Amino acid sequence: MAMGCVVDIIKTKDLVYEYIRRDEEGNVEGITRAVDEVDVAVRPGEFIAIVGHNGSGKSTLAKHINAICYPTEGSVFVDGKDTADEKHLWEIRRMAGMVFQNPDNQIIGQVVEEDVGFGPENMGIPTAQIWERVDESLSAVGMTAHRKKSPNRLSGGQKQRVSIAGVLAMRPKCIILDEPTAMLDPSGRKEVIRAVRALNDVEKITIVLITHYMDEAIFADRIFVMDKGRIAMTGTPRQIFHRVEELKQLRLDVPYVTLLAHKLRKSGVIKSDTTVLSIEELLDSLDIALPVKHESVGKSVNC
Repeated sequence: MAMGCVVDIIKTKDLVYEYIRRDEEGNVEGITRAVDEVDVAVRPGEFIAIVGHNGSGKSTLAKHINAICYPTEGSVFVDGKDTADEKHLWEIRRMAGMVFQNPDNQIIGQVVEEDVGFGPENMGIPTAQIWERVDESLSAVGMTAHRKKSPNRLSGGQKQRVSIAGVLAMRPKCIILDEPTAMLDPSGRKEVIRAVRALNDVEKITIVLITHYMDEAIFADRIFVMDKGRIAMTGTPRQIFHRVEELKQLRLDVPYVTLLAHKLRKSGVIKSDTTVLSIEELLDSLDIALPVKHESVGKSVNC
């Protein structure tokens, strides 16, 4: 192998997956191609977002990375291991942890710290190391203060962070999150995405985020846009969200601030062609300065 060559942690080649519909007697009624000749390559430590409308194939693609689904045609490799090879199944699922929409479907412990330690215990990790992993994982997602609580007493966002901690305790190289904020309120969504970004930034864990919230996808290194089982677009968030009209044709939204800047650009208010992804960038485009926060602001004053 050449010096400096990095092996993709996830690689799909001509991936096809078909759902077979059968009648009550088991006869084939029809075949739906959910993933259609998809090639994806993800480098270690990348933050990838996969977006698309319902039925685009994004969740089905995600389930191949964790070997929940197996290719009808083509191949999927995780850290160089073929997901179709049964002898690698356990190792692949340990390396590529999966977090689903509903945290209640993943949380089984009566106490937060016990739930987080469940995965490592099943792996046969010594008790002392299990507790070390529980400590580190809860700290990484900001849930240490809640370790003795029952999951039933937590908010939706907190439960999802516990689910992520449980996967993290198994020391994966990659975490796949299948619409992890779909059932959460805006506050819970921010909690979870903040935790996911920290895992990528600090722990250098590869993140694959499946989402239909475009304001979550802006934090990714690259975005894959799926439509009818195929990759319709790929690029950085700035490259993808520059193509507003194409995204609309695919029935997809763009971040609100990006859409506002797009409309202002079309009306001639904004001259720059740079894609806007934040309020700060919008204000810069309009040449409006943000208010300066003085040190005295927010401090109590003794009378």
